[in-house]
Amino acid sequence: MAKTYRPYVPEQDLLLPPSLREWLPEDHLAFFVSDLIDQLDLSAIMSAYEDEERGYPPYHPVMLTKVLVYAYCVGVFSSRKIQRRLVEDIAFRVLAAGNEPDFRTIADFRKTHLTALKGFFEQVLRLARELGAPRVGRVALDGSKIKANASKHKAMSYGYMREKQRQLREEVKDLLAQAEAADAAEDAEYGAARRGDELPAELQRRESRLKRIREAKRALEARAKEEAAAAGEPEGAGKPDSKAQYNFTDPESRIMKGPDGFVQAYNVQVAVDELQLIVGHAVTQETNDQKQLMPMITAIEQQSGDTPSALLADAGYCSDVNLTAIAGTDIDAYISTRKQKHGERPGPCPRGPLPTTATVVDRMSRKLHTKAGAAVYAARKGIVEPVIGQIKQARGFRQFLLRGFEKVQGEWSLVCTTHNILKLYRLCV
Repeated sequence: MAKTYRPYVPEQDLLLPPSLREWLPEDHLAFFVSDLIDQLDLSAIMSAYEDEERGYPPYHPVMLTKVLVYAYCVGVFSSRKIQRRLVEDIAFRVLAAGNEPDFRTIADFRKTHLTALKGFFEQVLRLARELGAPRVGRVALDGSKIKANASKHKAMSYGYMREKQRQLREEVKDLLAQAEAADAAEDAEYGAARRGDELPAELQRRESRLKRIREAKRALEARAKEEAAAAGEPEGAGKPDSKAQYNFTDPESRIMKGPDGFVQAYNVQVAVDELQLIVGHAVTQETNDQKQLMPMITAIEQQSGDTPSALLADAGYCSDVNLTAIAGTDIDAYISTRKQKHGERPGPCPRGPLPTTATVVDRMSRKLHTKAGAAVYAARKGIVEPVIGQIKQARGFRQFLLRGFEKVQGEWSLVCTTHNILKLYRLCV
């Protein structure tokens, strides 16, 4: 007797038009994102369309917002990949209600409304409080390098620029001489009626490169003057270091040392509470975290509306200036004074009182060597490092899609917002 299977007829049409919503479970992330976006204030996005009557009716901004936020939640960041999901993925099709905007529409929507999307971070945090998440208490700070949308091989040092500028000038001079010689020969052969003002393609390429190098040199010189002014040096003292780098693809990114060597990147910052909700975020062009401690405390206060009661940070944030500054606040700080090896535990706390000559770093070191201090600081890794891992490894966000410091800040805000949405989804569902 032949085996009996359940009916399988791929060519069979459905009797009635299906509802795609019924193809997803009720507790699916797509429904959670849709309901959450409906609770947010989208007036900053909607107002851009209200007074515009020209052209064909646009896609609904609420639909595009839901699709974009859901895409970042599930680790789909490319506008072309989002367009493909709108055809192939049921959850995307449910959110879009059958609409299929192309990748250019999605990309333009993201760029146009980046500032409004950035404001979602504070709104989602307020919703988290309303859903029962506690107010900011103990937070942990960490920084990570995210690659810029640019190659480090498109960067050039100031010293090499000067050398290349001289080389290109000589090449342009030689090409001009060759062009003049060719013109003279052709005039002698064909007469002087030829127009003769066409530049050779090779000359155009070298002159355009020379122009870009001049612009890059001016940018590096301006940057050096700004740094000198910030350091209180006399006017005119700021000169670029010969190793100062300029990237022609994304000039506002910097070459930074990451786990895999030197990369063209931005330094992103997150402050995470004990529920692993991000309560503060920032992007910086600094290659290390040393100057980010107090700015991040300000960011937490502005973005979450609260001041943390305690703060945990690794040795990258340790300096005399930082420890002195945070000592003047009501925040109970636990900041490592040196980089620890993996699995290393702090030694026993020295006996006796601190000497009167002890520095702020010595005092912090003693605090972390006490049993209570060591136990508090040990929680840092379990609070903040999994969040970086979830963003970079689980969702695969390792490189910005947008270029320029302001746009990168907006994109990082969207990444942090969607992390919090995923946390709320897991807490609620």
